[in-house]
Amino acid sequence: MTASSSTPQKTALAGAGKTPEGYHRGLGKRQIQMISLGGAIGTGLFLGAGSRLQAVGPSLALVYLVCGIFAFLMLRALGELVMYRPSSGSFVSYTQEFLGPRASYVAGCMAFFNWAVTGIVDITAVAMYMHFWPSFTAVPQWVFALMALLLVTGMNLTGVKWFGELEFWLSLVKVVALGGFLVLAIIVLAMRVPVDGHTTGLHLVTENGGMFPHGFLPALVLIQGVIFAYASIELIGTAAGECNDVRSVLPQAINNVIWRIAIFYVGTITLLVLLLPWTSYQAGVSPFVTFFSKLGVPGIDSIMNIVVLTAALSSLNSGLYSTGRVLRALALDGSAPRYLKSMNSQSVPSAAILSTVAIYLVGVVLNYYLPSKIFEIMLSMASLGILSTWTFIVLCQMQLRKKIRKGEIAPTSFPMPGAPFTSWIMLAFFVGVIGLMAFDYPIGSFTVAGIPVLVLVLALGWRALRNTPPHEPVPQTVPSVVLTEDLIDAHNPSQTNTP
Repeated sequence: MTASSSTPQKTALAGAGKTPEGYHRGLGKRQIQMISLGGAIGTGLFLGAGSRLQAVGPSLALVYLVCGIFAFLMLRALGELVMYRPSSGSFVSYTQEFLGPRASYVAGCMAFFNWAVTGIVDITAVAMYMHFWPSFTAVPQWVFALMALLLVTGMNLTGVKWFGELEFWLSLVKVVALGGFLVLAIIVLAMRVPVDGHTTGLHLVTENGGMFPHGFLPALVLIQGVIFAYASIELIGTAAGECNDVRSVLPQAINNVIWRIAIFYVGTITLLVLLLPWTSYQAGVSPFVTFFSKLGVPGIDSIMNIVVLTAALSSLNSGLYSTGRVLRALALDGSAPRYLKSMNSQSVPSAAILSTVAIYLVGVVLNYYLPSKIFEIMLSMASLGILSTWTFIVLCQMQLRKKIRKGEIAPTSFPMPGAPFTSWIMLAFFVGVIGLMAFDYPIGSFTVAGIPVLVLVLALGWRALRNTPPHEPVPQTVPSVVLTEDLIDAHNPSQTNTP
């Protein structure tokens, strides 16, 4: 599709406040900032940190720091791509442009796999949080999983504005709560207030096995699990495609992520191990709920449990949003069934969202049969999808920079720092993490062993889709200049009809 041939459609979309893909530009600066902030604080921290502290102790803070640095670099790579061409198809659209249709198909399928599995993790987390209260322990876990899924599905189908508002408030709750924890924890630590009969301080680390109580190798292997904690931060690239002022909002939102990682992850884990012996934390229980319950203040543990419940709903909400856009981007490219292109009257990819919900329903069934094991199993599988997504983002950024060096594309205003050296380092890190998963027996080992099966399924899917002739021409990737004009026209509607 050329710029000239797309002009009438482009003008109509711009005048209606829509992107070239047909989405409403309904997200403002306030929502984008909070989505980027909330995306860096999810189920991986609120629930997953309990089992990880139990596994490796205080060294978890170092693991979060290392993974956080690479997650931030990946986000900078995505930021350069978005500043080149904002797209609601996010990295799938970039993969189509820079790596070709086959790579785009694989990237989209792995992204769908990632979010489908992550959604199962999140609905499982919601159900587990509900069982914190004794009055709900008799209710089967799958019932709460289904209720959470129905709530978030309804919000995603009503339009991007409502999604943005829900995600804004869900993110605000967990950010304020986590900030409150940090303030209270620092006060308790500074005043040496005993917690559960223990005097707080550094001695809780030195007297309980030191930084690496189980040795260095378990901490190294745990990297593949910690990656999941940062799984949602790339969502800002998808949301940017439906932002009104992406070129001024995105750089600040991305650059702020690094200090959030330092405070919310490294700082939080450090405080947790200084407030209680790391042996006090356990799998299946949020470490924040553990701390507040040991603090002895009546009702405060219930309040914190509501907060972590909100975090799980936020992650589920944003995951469903992202997956719907990714699936539709694949369908527009001809790499997924055509019905996934359908949108409802609110310009929401309803077919793609409901198809994702169908996968989440499998998670509801698994919560019935494997209530005690499903969380860790799905978490390990999600890590594989996350690493794949991040790898494609880096590969696309490398190709973008290559074209910039050749003079084929103008330099962006938000370049990836240290490229291409940092890009190669990231790729090496991602490959290394997959290798480490093999040592995490039995779940991680079986996940890696299943990679050949996954490759076979992808190959068969590609062959089936490409052998089916489309009923209509497959839309091509919209050129960067057209999308840039769309953004300009959206802010200057009076000029859209100017000859």
